[in-house]
Amino acid sequence: MQQGSLDNYLGTIIDFSSPVGEPALLPPDSVQWRVYKNPIALGIGGIAAVLLEFADPRIRSGVWDHSTYKVDPIGRSRRTGLVAMLACYGPASVAKEVIGKVNRLHGNVKGETPGGEKYRALDPALLDWVAATASYGFLMAYDRFVHPLGDADKDRFMRDGDRIGREFGARHTPPTIDAFLAMMAKLEPRFEPHPILFEFLDIIESGRAAPGTPRFLHRAIARASVSLLPGSVRRTLDLGPRFDLTRLDRLMLRAAGRLADRYGSRKSPPCQASGRLGLPHDFLFRSQPAQRQMLANRAR
Repeated sequence: MQQGSLDNYLGTIIDFSSPVGEPALLPPDSVQWRVYKNPIALGIGGIAAVLLEFADPRIRSGVWDHSTYKVDPIGRSRRTGLVAMLACYGPASVAKEVIGKVNRLHGNVKGETPGGEKYRALDPALLDWVAATASYGFLMAYDRFVHPLGDADKDRFMRDGDRIGREFGARHTPPTIDAFLAMMAKLEPRFEPHPILFEFLDIIESGRAAPGTPRFLHRAIARASVSLLPGSVRRTLDLGPRFDLTRLDRLMLRAAGRLADRYGSRKSPPCQASGRLGLPHDFLFRSQPAQRQMLANRAR
């Protein structure tokens, strides 16, 4: 399947409200449903995940040489975001179908790094790392810039991420944050700085990937993403003081993150998915006790 045909296909399945009653890959009381509804957490966490992926020359070469990101950051970001929403909120049958098409598209991605190392996008080790970085990025961004999460919620998020990761071909996803950090420690000797990292961050700071958001907020989001990287990784990648998160950045992002956690459009994927399952459209924007009561009433 070519990229254009994938774009056309994705454009036909953006209705998260049907088939009525069909469950998603994860249930509505999952931590993923709570986290993925927040665009600030997804933005910051997604960029942090890409930085960790680009630290490995095999993934960096695969994405930059075979992706449209550097020439079409808006379209690429939109497609990635839509697939992420489908994986979390979409009807399970549709999510599996779309992910299968994405996997087949990635099957054509293979090559050689500038250092002469061969790579292929469907290498299980690389798929494990990509799935792990996405979980870590989204979770930690929500925890730091929206609402702090307890250890039990963090562990549940990482464990449940295995369900989505396996659809994309991952075989071994870390079940806890500590397991993720151990996984990263094994890969860290492979990490290296590269101009592509800075080119990617320049795209983020420029606002091209999401032109409707004020540019100053894009710069803050880029710095927040770098702040999620462990210090040793940040030093290895030469992401120095230019990317230090300021107090004003933190205050702005937390205010934006908490506001986004309270209100959602009826047409947004989390609201449509809630309605598909017979829940109020604003189910995810209510208090957790209220959510638990609604799910208990539905189960009777």
